[in-house]
Amino acid sequence: MVFSKKPLHFIVAILIAFLPLINFANTTVDSTTAKTEIAPNAAEETSVEKQAEPTDVKSKIKEFINHHLLDAHDFTFSVNEETGEHYGFSLPIILWDNGLQVFSSSKFHHGEEVAEQNGNYYVLHHEKIYKTAASGELTEGENGFPTNSRPIDFSITKSVIGILLVSLFMFFLFTSLAKSYAKNNGIASGLGRIFEPLVLYVRDEIAIPNIGEKNYKKYMSYLLTIFFFILFLNILGLMPLGFNVTGNIAITVSLAILTYIITTLTANKNYWGHIFWMPGVPTPMKFILAPIELLGTIIKPFSLMIRLYANMLAGHVVLMSIIGLMFIFKSWIGSTLSFGLAFALSILEILVAFLQAYIFTMLSALYFGAGNEEHHHDEAHH
Repeated sequence: MVFSKKPLHFIVAILIAFLPLINFANTTVDSTTAKTEIAPNAAEETSVEKQAEPTDVKSKIKEFINHHLLDAHDFTFSVNEETGEHYGFSLPIILWDNGLQVFSSSKFHHGEEVAEQNGNYYVLHHEKIYKTAASGELTEGENGFPTNSRPIDFSITKSVIGILLVSLFMFFLFTSLAKSYAKNNGIASGLGRIFEPLVLYVRDEIAIPNIGEKNYKKYMSYLLTIFFFILFLNILGLMPLGFNVTGNIAITVSLAILTYIITTLTANKNYWGHIFWMPGVPTPMKFILAPIELLGTIIKPFSLMIRLYANMLAGHVVLMSIIGLMFIFKSWIGSTLSFGLAFALSILEILVAFLQAYIFTMLSALYFGAGNEEHHHDEAHH
């Protein structure tokens, strides 16, 4: 058995598997209890009413899951339920609202108070910032969402912190790997040796087979970046601090748009020729197929976005739901079964973290390969 030779590897693997089970970063306190309750006329029909605090266990679990999936403007490690005191730290709020407005998220007091800055008043509602009057009223529209104006938000949120941490880690990791190649005549050393096989795998099993020997090098930097970027963010999402970056659709949209732009700008004439004037089909059909093929170029990155977002989001929901069953059963058998299932799912989540990074990178390489494919056949043989 492999672990028998190096027990430390087994211990580290067990600790990693247990990390999702001790996630405590996002608390059940929801910002939906925004300052609407302190307004003197909060009982008016046009204001958003204060939502009742969940009292039963099932409602608290649901509230916890919903809050965990949202981005956050602060880090909350724990909450004293008796005093309501939060333990954590705030993040900066950066808004553009008739000029630059910069202040700390602590002014919101976790969504319980109205924040005032330079004569402007803001409320935190479902982790979104709305502009209000001094009373903190939120006007509810027909669809149930507030109709108050929202300033342009450039705030440093929890997801932004996660992205910065992963970016810095990747920069120092692969900088040291590149330097070790130069010092040791092409032989990796240090921490980079762990990730060198993954770099070679992306090159030999993803880039070259799908793009080709001729063109793969110009895409390698991007493919390696998105592979390790998604992988490290997925792993970070399993850590106790509760980062849910790849479960944020804004992040997956940005990655998909990058793949679409690169494919569009680097594709050769054969790629566009097959889209707008497909060879080997009757001329009338070319006019019908052209818009369909053009739409397909947009659908492809859209599928990239949905696949990564849905898989990572579903994994968090299922894992936290199973952990929540421990508090519902309140029995030795039920809690033990839930714990065992959550542990097994945690192992599966680690596999999914690697799998989703691989799938996104592989499909991006496929699109790049299609954009650079050379066609030597005649239309008659298509």
